[in-house]
Amino acid sequence: MIPSKEEWMDALIARHGSALHKRFSSAAVAICGLGGLGSNIAVALARAGVGKLLLIDFDRVDITNLHRQQYKAKQIGQRKTDALAENLTEIAPYVQIQTASEKITEENFVRLLKDADIVCEAFDNAEAKAMLVNGVLEKLPHCCLVAASGMAGMDTPNAIRTRRIAKRFYLCGDEVSDAANTIGLVAPRVMLCAAHQAHTVLRILAGEYEA
Repeated sequence: MIPSKEEWMDALIARHGSALHKRFSSAAVAICGLGGLGSNIAVALARAGVGKLLLIDFDRVDITNLHRQQYKAKQIGQRKTDALAENLTEIAPYVQIQTASEKITEENFVRLLKDADIVCEAFDNAEAKAMLVNGVLEKLPHCCLVAASGMAGMDTPNAIRTRRIAKRFYLCGDEVSDAANTIGLVAPRVMLCAAHQAHTVLRILAGEYEA
């Protein structure tokens, strides 16, 4: 049986305290790219009680995604936005979800991200990453940006870290590894980087900032 909204919120308040819960539940976080990083970020933030998630991706679930992304075999072929929204609603039934099944470009990112307090960059393309980082920092001055670089291969998980690059810009990952030069993306290491991104979002909302 699904708990009532009051029961759900009471459980989160018991975990985080009312002040922190208010910060989490009133926040809107955009997740740009719903693959290994983005889908895991979304699950972590939904479980933490973030009030609104903006899910953006143009792709569909493929069998090759299932080893590291938060989708089910029966969802192969579905739009990632729809499949992830379905899964998040099962996990956290009272999270507000807004989806956009389109590719983020220089022409549309302001429209797609203007309502977000924090933007998570979770792309697997270097050019798209650079476009989003530069665009958010230049044109969305109210947003913090949490990006990722380097999580591939079998190197030590201890190399994954979070750095504050600028006042509104955080970078998670080892900043070195490249899927093209390793065995590729391995689920635990990708999930670890996603956890860094999700936890950085929560720290920003809590008013806890990296030095």
